[in-house]
Amino acid sequence: MISPERSPSQSPRSPAAAVAGAPFLSISVTDPVKMGTGVQAYISYRVITKTNLPEFEGPEKIVIRRYSDFEWLHDRLAERYKGIFIPPLPEKNAVEKFRFSKEFIELRRQALDLFVNRIASHPELKQSEVLRVFLQADEEKMDRARSYETGIFKKPADFLQMFKDVQSKVSDVVLGKEKPVEECTPEYEKLKNYIFELENHLAEAQKQAYRLVKRHRELGQSLAEFGKAIKLLGACEGDVLEKVFSEVGSKSEMLSIKLQREADNLLFNFEEPLKDYVRAVQSIKATMMDRANAFRQHFDLDQERKYKELNLEKLKFMNPEKYAEAESEFRGIARRLQRSLNT
Repeated sequence: MISPERSPSQSPRSPAAAVAGAPFLSISVTDPVKMGTGVQAYISYRVITKTNLPEFEGPEKIVIRRYSDFEWLHDRLAERYKGIFIPPLPEKNAVEKFRFSKEFIELRRQALDLFVNRIASHPELKQSEVLRVFLQADEEKMDRARSYETGIFKKPADFLQMFKDVQSKVSDVVLGKEKPVEECTPEYEKLKNYIFELENHLAEAQKQAYRLVKRHRELGQSLAEFGKAIKLLGACEGDVLEKVFSEVGSKSEMLSIKLQREADNLLFNFEEPLKDYVRAVQSIKATMMDRANAFRQHFDLDQERKYKELNLEKLKFMNPEKYAEAESEFRGIARRLQRSLNT
């Protein structure tokens, strides 16, 4: 059972180990609490921030966050820091009966704690205004930030981007441009192949770790049931057999408890770290996808610049009246191309 009352953090990260006067940012995700009932139920967490950084409101701040708030933080960082590896979030659990199990909640708490502390240890991400909002904003400010970033205010931009994408595709057809699949430098290809192989091997290792944990649990459960059954059987026999069967049953139950503990140990210290590595590799792939998209966009802009440049030369002699307008368009494309190189 998860207590509805919060208790003091049992293992908050402490800045005590930091060198006196040195900048530090310490974050703890603690005290998961089930809120609400039925389909509206969710788990909230206490997020404790301790820091001496001047951009923060004070040396310590405690806020309450839920999983969707962590999602918001992840997505906003991914939008604003293209090309930077954003630490992975633990996945959602769609199976209702496991969503509020003690084991699942603790695994998620640990993963969320690791997530925010990875961000806090990154030299650029830790300076993000989004992170400060997440760590300091009260419930009202947090809701307002989330609605602004993900709600109706963002939809016009999404629509505009969709329009630009369609316009770009039409332009490609008209101009007969061929888009490259992606960047093809030897170093990039080597890294890409390594990441894909690493993901496959990690996923296979994680799958086998899951099976190992499952086997330990099943064997432990079988031994517990066997111990109970053999004790009941002994109760039907004489004193001598009853004592022997009772001892066998007790030993089976003890082995069952040890196997369940070993299964928990394997889960927390073997399977879960492997799952985290898989998620990390998937996040790296997402960063590589951002790079590939940026490469394609740069290629498109460069092709459009070349087309505008050719058109400009033609208009200079054939239609001087439209030259000024075409020159303005060409300069606009050139500026966009330069910006793409700087981002």
